[in-house]
Amino acid sequence: MRSRQPKVLQSLAGRPLLAHVLQRVSALEVAACHVVVSHEQERVRAMFSESTLAIDWIDQGEPRGTGHAVFRALENIPEAARVLVTYGDVPRIPVSDLRACAAGDGVTVLAARVADPAGYGRLILDSAGHLERIVEDKEATPDEKAVDLINTGVLAAPAGELRRWLKACEPAAGGTREWYLTDVVAAARLDGHAVTVVESADASAVLGVNDRRQLAVQERLYQSELAAQMMREGLALADPARLDVRGDLSFGVDCEIDVNVVIEGTVSLADDVYIGPGCVLRDCDVGTGTQIAAYCVLEGVRIDADARVGPFARLRPGTQLARGARVGNFVEIKNATLGPGAKANHLTYVGDAEVGAGANLGAGTITCNYDGANKHRTEIGARAFIGSNTALVAPIRIGDDATVGAGSTLSDDVEPGALALTRARPRTIRDWSRPKKRGNKEET
Repeated sequence: MRSRQPKVLQSLAGRPLLAHVLQRVSALEVAACHVVVSHEQERVRAMFSESTLAIDWIDQGEPRGTGHAVFRALENIPEAARVLVTYGDVPRIPVSDLRACAAGDGVTVLAARVADPAGYGRLILDSAGHLERIVEDKEATPDEKAVDLINTGVLAAPAGELRRWLKACEPAAGGTREWYLTDVVAAARLDGHAVTVVESADASAVLGVNDRRQLAVQERLYQSELAAQMMREGLALADPARLDVRGDLSFGVDCEIDVNVVIEGTVSLADDVYIGPGCVLRDCDVGTGTQIAAYCVLEGVRIDADARVGPFARLRPGTQLARGARVGNFVEIKNATLGPGAKANHLTYVGDAEVGAGANLGAGTITCNYDGANKHRTEIGARAFIGSNTALVAPIRIGDDATVGAGSTLSDDVEPGALALTRARPRTIRDWSRPKKRGNKEET
């Protein structure tokens, strides 16, 4: 991956690759889940310290191959158990494939049929359709290279026999050959066991991620499948190829999402919500009938019904918009509440504030909430009118129905119904001569 981040922690749809695998494994209702780790294992374990799935972490120690990894895990597994082996870098493996491999009591190998099998081990079947052997690409004959049935590495087998077969396949001490899990196929055949092949219904979903290009391919496939599923459930997408969901998205009836929208964390849309192009929503609840115009960024926001946001608005964590609130272009709101019908339509910053119902904040209004050490609250009453280019120095309270004249800087409270302004008297100097550049011969 050319990265300091362990491969299984690389992100797909906003979650580590390993999280996708564990999610699919948990759908099988397994008796136990064993994860073999080696490189950067402390970081991997820490990432899943709060997982709801009980994980038995296995320290592989010095990595000696896939066979060695499975052999270490078998130390903690009862002889009578059935073992299913999958991989932390195969994030989209279908649960149906895992179920098919886990079923039965013999040895099962998951295969995939691909258009270009170059680089993969080929599965050679006998006349009964059982797996005869796995031939690595570099060792395959021309006829074997033409086989398009490849090995995915996923395998299921009885624990006791798998342990015995792996032990028989252990390379000699001091050798350079890795200990391969695939060697158990030949060992099982020698032991008189047939090896069943299960062919995946989705070859693209069972291929591992080995570089950033392959990760990008899996990301797009994941997003395409998710978009198709959501459209079947009623979500209107202007272009399903231009939506990225990096978390969980729930939605009501007649919701519409335009192009190039990114959803992160947990986002909930009620009925009749519209999300315009280029928006980013992270951990938001959006109420019925709300419209979010183009190029807005919302994080940690709660919005009631029939609100209007944007375009080009930024709503930061702790923002709450009540029914019918309006937030316009180039407005930033943080840890503040706008009451029902309150408006901040242009070029405004509202931080650590409570804005009452029906209040209007003119263009250029800012709440000066930070004194360099501490944050302070601003309270603006119902139906208050704040003129353009006004600075409200917190802590401050503007009463109900109060008016603040444009261009004012206030640090004292304003009584309900009062007018407050700090506008300076204008001064006009007639016949004013502008300064001239020195040494400029063109000036007269």
